[in-house]
Amino acid sequence: MSTSSPSAEKMREMMKRMLLIRNFELKVRELFPTGKLPGFVHISVGEEAVPVGVCSNLRDDDYITSTHRGHGHCIAKGVDVNAMMAELYGRSTGTSKGKGGSMHIFDFSIGMLGANGIVGAGGPLATGAALSAKYRKTDQVAVCFFGDAAANQGAIHESMNLASVWKLPVVFVCENNQYAQFTPHSADSSVPDIYIRAKSYGMPGEMVDGMDVLAVHDRVGEAVRNARASKGPALIEAKTYRFFGHFEGDPQVYRTQTEVQEWQKRDPIHSLKAKMAKDGTLTDEQFVKLDDEAKEKVSNAVKFAESSPDPLPQEFEEDVYVTYK
Repeated sequence: MSTSSPSAEKMREMMKRMLLIRNFELKVRELFPTGKLPGFVHISVGEEAVPVGVCSNLRDDDYITSTHRGHGHCIAKGVDVNAMMAELYGRSTGTSKGKGGSMHIFDFSIGMLGANGIVGAGGPLATGAALSAKYRKTDQVAVCFFGDAAANQGAIHESMNLASVWKLPVVFVCENNQYAQFTPHSADSSVPDIYIRAKSYGMPGEMVDGMDVLAVHDRVGEAVRNARASKGPALIEAKTYRFFGHFEGDPQVYRTQTEVQEWQKRDPIHSLKAKMAKDGTLTDEQFVKLDDEAKEKVSNAVKFAESSPDPLPQEFEEDVYVTYK
């Protein structure tokens, strides 16, 4: 297994993506209590290393399926933050024309097949995308992001089984952030580690530190290369943690502040910054500049969203059905 570090340029790009996710999420968290964003939002602060580490191995024409906590996946895959923010505002310039909100952001043009409010529903979609790639004889790969709660959903198990039987080019990435909404993983799973279930489906399974973007990049990179080479699927479990509640407004009575603070010490952005500083590939001044650039992009996204029009009433029934010619 390869353990070589990515190039300095690659690590810099990873840092930029993680900072953009972090600042986007913090801005959403700031905006939500004001009532400007309709519906629910689920913040992924703390989990940035997983989507960035995964998607840094993917091409634009590869596919991903997401979850209800999908902002990070979208940004890591390259979805435009202006269109994302407009969607959160419910504006017509949003990715779903303002009709879907946080849990229904998508961009087919770069293989982002959609965030999803149904727990575990991304499994069949990613498996279907992988089947399509195999049928069309391309070397595209699909990645299914799912959480530790979805690991106990039947659709995920059915998807992994079928993907293994047909040797489909799909990588299942479990973001184990330790809690299924308010329930700790130890209370709803028969095994402490989800990756060992891969043996039941005859596919490789591995665990990775989900707070280390370089470790995620390395482990998932091998799985993606194998999938692209028609060697079949894999299951990667990334142990990670969300620094805020399950949803905005969550009182978080199910975990202690001490636990949260212990995980915050392993902040993936600070960890990569420390490594790059040690390697001499990123100075404090350069980090501040990247952070400021991310903040500016998010600020511009808010301006774009707030200046965009609402959907028109007569558009209510549009985009509901596909019209075949």
